[in-house]
Parts: sequence; structure tokens; C-alpha cells
Amino acid sequence: MTELFGDPFNFDFKAVTPSMVERALTKETLALEDLGALLAPAAEPYLEAMAVKAQDLTRRFFGLNIALYTPLYLANYCQNQCLYCGYSQLNNIKRGVLTPKEIQKELTAIKKTGLKDVLLLTGESRVKSGPDFINAAVSQAAADFPSVGLEVYPFTTEEYAAAKAAGADYVCLYQETYDPVLYDRIHPKGPKKDYNWRLFGPERALEAGIRQVGLGALLGLGDFRPDVLALGAHGQYLSQKFPAAEIAYSTPRLRPASGIQPLGAVSEKELGQIIFALRIFSPSFGISLSTRERAFYRDNLIGLGVTRLSAGVKTTVGGHDGEANGSEQFAKSDDRGVTEVQKAIAAKGHQPVFTDYARL
Repeated sequence: MTELFGDPFNFDFKAVTPSMVERALTKETLALEDLGALLAPAAEPYLEAMAVKAQDLTRRFFGLNIALYTPLYLANYCQNQCLYCGYSQLNNIKRGVLTPKEIQKELTAIKKTGLKDVLLLTGESRVKSGPDFINAAVSQAAADFPSVGLEVYPFTTEEYAAAKAAGADYVCLYQETYDPVLYDRIHPKGPKKDYNWRLFGPERALEAGIRQVGLGALLGLGDFRPDVLALGAHGQYLSQKFPAAEIAYSTPRLRPASGIQPLGAVSEKELGQIIFALRIFSPSFGISLSTRERAFYRDNLIGLGVTRLSAGVKTTVGGHDGEANGSEQFAKSDDRGVTEVQKAIAAKGHQPVFTDYARL
């Protein structure tokens, strides 16, 4: 990581002064140290000013549009033993994998809600949900949805190219934590233990012609500040190497699942600071906020940096059409359907957008 974009874990957040925060807020183009200043404890008295600037930049680059999507879990078999995930191989949960017929029923149910963007997810098992299985599901989804995303295990460049050919438009691949020492400890066994293979996954996707990649850190695994600084550095690196690519951030907080409890704590106030800081640092990047967060909180961040919301979410395998085939990955805080989220967006004076992309 150091060779790619420096070492965010050596940044001294405690040394940040109010004048450094004020300087960052006046700049048009921020350096990584400016992002660090906006993430520091010294920036907390400036949250209102950060929110105002984040809102201005969001409107400048995205207007009043809020994109809507929903995830579809295809399988939850996993070969990893991650200490924070409900899908861990060691957890005694209901495992399942959807058949092509079941996938079609799920897609049909999602389409009826009006959504046109679906994100396909699996656990990490090349035996139960290999690339051929995933790409077949991509082809099914692409027949009905203008935008199809993947949030699965890291592919090779060739596998990403095959996914693109099948109809995949974007890839979400979260590093979880950018701290190599912590990463190694919380991934004791399984293919996910390979830090660099995951780190370079988004780059391989862009090399294969995927138009957009989503990056993220799982907040609550460790100290959020260096992780978010590393996230910003990763996004900056990719945008410089692939100027035509679309880059997006996600800031999920660790949620309880199958007996798993957060190892750290990130408050809603701190999450707001993170989102404002990332918007100011990366004005043109999308920012997603998932149903891990409660409805009231999600609604109040509309337009303040957030540009993309999930709706009608099921974190079980299937579940959009009838009974789920497998246990959920994490506990949700916002159970609202698509219509309710649409109304909430409109009530904030914004426009819910089902798609802004047409596949050629």
C-alpha cells in the first residue's frame, strides 16, 4: 500500500490544529493531509461548515439526484473465517444458493418495484458460487436491468472482462481495513487473507473495462480515521490512473450478525464527519449509505454528500420473492420499501433516480 499512495497510518491526527481544518475548508483541491485534517478530532467544531460545503459540492456535481438500487444475495457459502462476518465458514447458519429459476423470480420481484439497478452478491466460494455461476446471473439481470453491479470475491482481470461481457457495469470491492496488521489478524483463514489480491481487485476491474468501482472500509474494525484516509488515498490513486473511470465510496458501519459484535465504535456524528470529509476531498465521487443505518439518519444525510441509497433491501439469500434461502449477512436498521424511500427523498426536495446509465 505504501508504494501506491503513501502510508495513511503514520498521519498524526492529534497534531491537527483548527487552522489546518480551516485551511482545508477553503481549498478547491485537497491534498491527503487536508483530508486527514477534516477527519481529525480538531474538525469536530467545524461539522456544520463541513456539511454546508459538502452540500454545495454535492449539488454542483450531482444536482438533486439520489440514485436507488437494491442488493440481491445469490449465495452465502464462504471459504473465509473472517472474525466480523455472519457468513464466516465457522458460523452455523442456514446456507443457500439460488437456482437460475429462483434468481429470475427474485429479479422479477425487484423489477416490479420500479428499480433498475441491482447489485448481485455472494459469499466467497468458488465451489458453490464460481465465476460462471455469477456471470450467468449477471446475464439474467442484464436482460431486465440497465445497471448491474457485482459485490463478490476478487476476480482475475480475465474474469472481470467476462463479467463485463455478461453485462456487469460496476464492481464494489471493499478492503474492510487498510491496516495490513489488523487485516491479517481478522482474516485468519481463507482466500480473503491475501491483502494485496483484494487491494488490487478494483484496479483489475478497471483494466478489464468495468466502468465504475466502489471502494469501502468497514467502520468499526479499528481506528476509523486512518482507514478512511487510506480509502481516500485509494480513490485518488485510481482516479489518477484511470481518469475516465467512475469511483464511488461506501462507508458501512459494522453491524451485529450471527453472534458477531462490532470490535470498535463509530458514532453517527463521526459517520457524518467521514461522509462530509470524503465529499469535500472527492467532489465527483459517488457516496453510498446502506440500510445498516437507521431511516431517520439516512434521510437527514440526503444531499449532504450521499448520492446513492439502497431500498427494499434483503440481506438474506433471496427473499425479494417469498421465503429466503439462507441466513442474513448483517442486521438492517432501515427496512423501508422502495416507495417509502422514494417519498423520503422527495420530501427532502431531491429527485429519486432509478437509472442514469444506458448500456450500449
